[in-house]
Amino acid sequence: MKRPLLYSVFFLVGVYMLITLSGCNRNKTYSIKTETVKVESLNQIVPLDDALVKPLLYTNVSGLGRLPVPQAKTKFIAAVLPAILVAKHEIETLRIKMEILHEKEYWNEKDSSFCVEVKRRYKAKDMEDLMMRIGTLPNSIVLAQAAVESGWGQSRFFLEGNNLFGVWSFNSNEPRIAAGKTRQSKRIYLRSYQHMSQSIVHYFEILGSARPYRGLRQARLEKSDPFELLPYLKNFSERRTSYTNQLKVVIIQNELTQYDQYQIDPEYFVKD
Repeated sequence: MKRPLLYSVFFLVGVYMLITLSGCNRNKTYSIKTETVKVESLNQIVPLDDALVKPLLYTNVSGLGRLPVPQAKTKFIAAVLPAILVAKHEIETLRIKMEILHEKEYWNEKDSSFCVEVKRRYKAKDMEDLMMRIGTLPNSIVLAQAAVESGWGQSRFFLEGNNLFGVWSFNSNEPRIAAGKTRQSKRIYLRSYQHMSQSIVHYFEILGSARPYRGLRQARLEKSDPFELLPYLKNFSERRTSYTNQLKVVIIQNELTQYDQYQIDPEYFVKD
């Protein structure tokens, strides 16, 4: 079986993020020098003035509901997009590390443990399967889903747990928040994260590991147009096609595709 082009879609906006690795010099990658900002005033959220974005990880982003709708949406996008770019860098870095490991002739114990853990997270049966599963989506889609799932930053789970996508928790040992409602008389919990970027990384892992997104995983190897990828997200919601149609409207009405070319400012990369 021919191996897929490993960098085709996922690496389009991140080539400069990592240095070219060769031989045994495989641990030289670039990390992002992030800064966590606990928002006490919405004026602390830095506007997106150009396509090079400062990697600020905002927490405690409250009060958007008190702003006029256009201003609230602008603030929400400015707060979330840096976290998306940081999360995508993490996923793309992982992908590069796994590709390098795949090509390495001899593995040590650390290599084996790392591979086993990543395969577990992505529910992959082998390395080829894993490489199909590790990936991201255009910024416009992630922004649209974050907006819809968090009510443009006004849901309790976003405000208290930086949970952008309403991800449930089934593990009592992980950080989580109890929902106000039950389902079939059972208590529902949602995941809690230290910052939005963690929520987005987990979202990408869900898309890479869950069975309902098999079609999406194949499609993103072949397509980069957000509108062509949207139908493959119908299983994210019980509303299915109505949900993906809503995402399309959100992207168009808010001109979110303009953010698909936004990148982390290279000034904030540091060599590992």
